[in-house]
Amino acid sequence: MSESSAEAVADAASAAVAVVSATGAAGGWRRATGIAGAAIGVIAAGAAAGVAIERMTVGRGMRAKARLALDSAGPYGGLRGTPGKAIADDGTELYYEVDDVEPQGGPAGRRRRLFGRKAPLPVTVVFSHGYCLTQDSWHFQRAALRGVVRTVHWDQRSHGRSARGADQLRDGVPLTIDQLGRDLRAVIDAAVPEGPIVLVGHSMGGMTMMALAAQYPEFLSERVVATAFVGTSSGRLGEVNFGLPVAGVNAVRRVLPGVLKALGQQAALVEKGRRATADLFGGIIKRYSFASKDVDPAVARFAERMIEGTPIDVVAEFYPAFTEHDKIEALGLFTAMPVLVLAGIGDLVTPSEHSEAIADLLPEAELVLVPDAGHLVMLEHPEVVTDRLADLLTRAGAVPAGATVGGYGSTSGTAQPG
Repeated sequence: MSESSAEAVADAASAAVAVVSATGAAGGWRRATGIAGAAIGVIAAGAAAGVAIERMTVGRGMRAKARLALDSAGPYGGLRGTPGKAIADDGTELYYEVDDVEPQGGPAGRRRRLFGRKAPLPVTVVFSHGYCLTQDSWHFQRAALRGVVRTVHWDQRSHGRSARGADQLRDGVPLTIDQLGRDLRAVIDAAVPEGPIVLVGHSMGGMTMMALAAQYPEFLSERVVATAFVGTSSGRLGEVNFGLPVAGVNAVRRVLPGVLKALGQQAALVEKGRRATADLFGGIIKRYSFASKDVDPAVARFAERMIEGTPIDVVAEFYPAFTEHDKIEALGLFTAMPVLVLAGIGDLVTPSEHSEAIADLLPEAELVLVPDAGHLVMLEHPEVVTDRLADLLTRAGAVPAGATVGGYGSTSGTAQPG
């Protein structure tokens, strides 16, 4: 992307702020919505920058038909488990699902108790998703692990099937990563009241795990036996340039908070503009989600649907928390367990350097940098993520060494497990 293109997008964002601040009338908002759509789409993809959209050569009607076809035929995101609800400390209802492992042969097939001791409790793997996504973002890993290990998948507050954050909706309390850490504890208390746990988190989900550790260090040492950080960061997110030149990223940082705040206050009008600029969103989301040239269109559309499903006021509500996120000290609490740190080399949202920084503070951790992979590496190269996650679970004793975990195929390209 050229510097002139970046500056043009920054100028467009500035223009949106000017229009928004100049008038609250519906007409003014409708004019502003198209310009500000770029900022919405980028943030929905987890990035704080504008991008130039490549010239499209296919007619708009044909593109719309293609999206409908992918929506009806796409096989991703349909896995469901036993539903449950946890209640956060502010009263927010948090939705989760459990995939249990049925004992082979039923009750009669269980191992005998030796010397009166109960059989050890099974390990449960708890998956936490990222910003503007849902629990379904772990589709491939969930499919591969079904029947092998007990798993819990949950939707972060205001995302997916979970309720809007009560404190935010009722009292306008700013959202914090620490709150998300307390939410994770509430889900674990409800879904995994006892037994060992493996924590797996992508992007914001990894930050949520760090916040859990910082607030409940004893719980971490007593219950958590392994951890996987995927495409995440322990802090300094305000320094990320999102693939933009200096001039462009500085301009976007200057205007973006004002744009988001204004857009969040006119959610209904903005959502209409969002739908009207679906092609723009699709291009931006793909750029900031994937690095491969040949991502399965159904997978790309699947990611787009998750991001489109996040209301603009939620996008605006969560964004400030990332610039304040700093959990570097909490990483020391993970040194006593097996840890996997994995990231895509082409990640523009949480660059792989942030994963390397995490691994530097956890010298025993396995660091995996996936070539030709972007921010949604678990969807782009699921075979690599599943392979390394299966190895982590084996090291943690969550699955026997001889267990078969399906690779569930590559959706794009060149990276291979190993």
